[in-house]
Amino acid sequence: MSERQRVERTIRDDLDRVVPDVVATIRDQIPAYRTLSAAQVEEVSAIAAWATSRILQLWVEGGELEPADVQRFRGIGAARALDGRPLPVILRAYRVAGTRITDLVAELGGDRLSVEDALALARLWMASIDTLSEALYAGHSAASERLSGDRERALADLLDDLLTGRQATRTALQDRCRELGVTLPAAPGVLVTTGPASDGAVLAGAVLARERDGTTVAVLAEAGRAADRAPERTLPRTTRGCLVVAADAGDVPRAHRLAELAATTAPGRAFAQRHRAGDLLDETDAQVLALLAAHRDADPARLAALALGGLATQPHLLEGLDAFLATGSATAAGELLGVHPQTMRHRIRRLVLLTGRDPRRPWDRFVLEVARSVQPPA
Repeated sequence: MSERQRVERTIRDDLDRVVPDVVATIRDQIPAYRTLSAAQVEEVSAIAAWATSRILQLWVEGGELEPADVQRFRGIGAARALDGRPLPVILRAYRVAGTRITDLVAELGGDRLSVEDALALARLWMASIDTLSEALYAGHSAASERLSGDRERALADLLDDLLTGRQATRTALQDRCRELGVTLPAAPGVLVTTGPASDGAVLAGAVLARERDGTTVAVLAEAGRAADRAPERTLPRTTRGCLVVAADAGDVPRAHRLAELAATTAPGRAFAQRHRAGDLLDETDAQVLALLAAHRDADPARLAALALGGLATQPHLLEGLDAFLATGSATAAGELLGVHPQTMRHRIRRLVLLTGRDPRRPWDRFVLEVARSVQPPA
């Protein structure tokens, strides 16, 4: 038995360890693969197992990919187009996998493999990458062309990819948006609502939107300031919603998770105190709920900055807030601080102006108290 055969058999017999290693390397180096569902990871693992076994078999035999192999890769490319995974990401995954498998072969073979063995594997991988790239491209392009006639489906796929972080690179995302005639804002606003949001004027500014299981998700063209309760952001009376502004397209998944959490779990009193029925919650509300739920996106420092940032240079207002939270009234807070009640009321009005939160309202008071509790010391 040749050294190539020994290495190939060792890897083939140890695929239960090798395949997770290869898949973990792919997910570590390619962010889009970190957001795959369990079923998609299982599918990637199955493809990795087959491709690894097949390439090493050809290495031992001195052969090359056959028409049946090419057809299989073409089918994989078509499937990826149908589930919206961008082609550049797929091709990079194969390159990363090839590099990792080559490293494993080198580790197992050690000094027993000759220079010719190593060169043969390298040449085979390079030739195979060229062949499978063409096959993947052909399958992906054919499926994409079939989908191009269904713009609504393509837009829904784009939105799902944005919400889950499956977009490949900034360039690939820009290409998809250009093909679909979509312009994403620099800082997208992610709106999640429960109820008949599709009837609301707020969706008039949506770049992308979809409704599923009673929940509507929209990426807004112009989010505005979260604290602005503008009329155009008002939703139908039966709707509950939260708008979180993302820093950029890559931040959309986080914004979506927070907005969904707030829209679906916020208590009724959080909506009852809005200035108008249907007004939106914002990231400050969502961060409070995330902190209480030990959610992955909870960020105490960000909560404090969002809720109290306007008071950073107003220590007397922070002092007034603390006194009001401790006593529950302007008169008692004034007595605690040794100032006239009217002075205390003036401080509260200034606080409301700077934060958009009124401590005399139950939910706002709760938000401010939580934010003050987690605010880092000066």
